[in-house]
Amino acid sequence: MFNIGAGEILIVLVVAFVIVGPDDLPKVARWLGRMVRKLRTLIRDIKAETGWDEVEKEVREVQKDVKQTVREMDISADIKDAVKDVNQEIDGISRDMKADFRELDKQTKADMKSLDDDIRAATAPVEDADDTQ
Repeated sequence: MFNIGAGEILIVLVVAFVIVGPDDLPKVARWLGRMVRKLRTLIRDIKAETGWDEVEKEVREVQKDVKQTVREMDISADIKDAVKDVNQEIDGISRDMKADFRELDKQTKADMKSLDDDIRAATAPVEDADDTQ
């Protein structure tokens, strides 16, 4: 509550021992304990009378609801899934395009060979005719 460490408590006790003295220290400690208890009771009563307790409970409930809503609205998993799906789709399209380009390359080479053969066949009679003259 007060963020007091063990070393700080020890220093306070030593100072109290020096100021109050060893004979009156237990009396002062009992008095201080009673005062702290009375103060806590007073604070609890004030909270109950003013409704602060209820407000505090409502604030905690709202905090829980907000945290739950934030967890439910977390779309990072959905985004990761969407990115994964898009990457898979792109990979599939890439594979299909590579296969299509390979097939197109084969077909183009076959067509070029066929065209080359047709050109050679068409020019062969002309070359034979030139040789005979």
